[in-house]
Amino acid sequence: MNAVTQFPARARTRRLEPRAPAASFEEERLHRKQRLAATFRLFARYGFDQGLAGHVTARDPEFPEQYWINPLAVHFSQIRVSDLQLVDHDGTILIGDRPINTAGFTIHSALHRARPDVIAAAHTHSTYGKAFSALGTELLPLTQDSCAFYEDHTVFDPFSGVVLDDSEGERLAETLGNRKAIILQNHGLLTVGGSVEAAAWRFISMDNAAHTQLLAQAAGPVKPIAPEVARLTASQVGTDQGAFFSFQPLWDRIVAEEPDFLD
Repeated sequence: MNAVTQFPARARTRRLEPRAPAASFEEERLHRKQRLAATFRLFARYGFDQGLAGHVTARDPEFPEQYWINPLAVHFSQIRVSDLQLVDHDGTILIGDRPINTAGFTIHSALHRARPDVIAAAHTHSTYGKAFSALGTELLPLTQDSCAFYEDHTVFDPFSGVVLDDSEGERLAETLGNRKAIILQNHGLLTVGGSVEAAAWRFISMDNAAHTQLLAQAAGPVKPIAPEVARLTASQVGTDQGAFFSFQPLWDRIVAEEPDFLD
């Protein structure tokens, strides 16, 4: 018996289907907030938490000039849906009674203003992201996974301190352009997506790609994938839909193991 006939027909033909549109703003808001809270729990597992640093935002579906963000000084591993705070582009906290990360507001407000297509943006001080950012270069297409970012990310240079000034946030957004990710030199990584799931998965994947390249270059000379092959692979593995689906197993696991985040 060959490998194909060992599996039932149902398993061979099962397809991942796109998510159906939400029936209301309330339903979509809850979906985004639940995935946002799950993202923080997952980021804690990956070790992406670093003191007061790190923020992920999700645009509100009903009021697109407002977005949900994590409160300052709450560990990622403890964030629940009810902890998320709603802010506007002026920095006014509309829902919530805790302070927020000022740099997070500066960065995300500029990104959300400049990119109406972006639903979510993720930035933390992950170890491998920070280490790679010190090189001041883009990721090389060394693996299938890193090809997801080929010709679709850039470097924000130079580092000028904590991003607290509006003009610096605007310069960051301008540097990002219409790409999916940016390497903040001497700082870390930032990813965006057309869903919370896509932005979250891209951050996890980009940090992994940075880790992989650091290991490969430490071992010796590397052999990047040819541009035409990297470009083709990017079209296959770098889509918003692909990132959305890649998040789903992580969602299933965190729901099963830490359901309290849904509170």
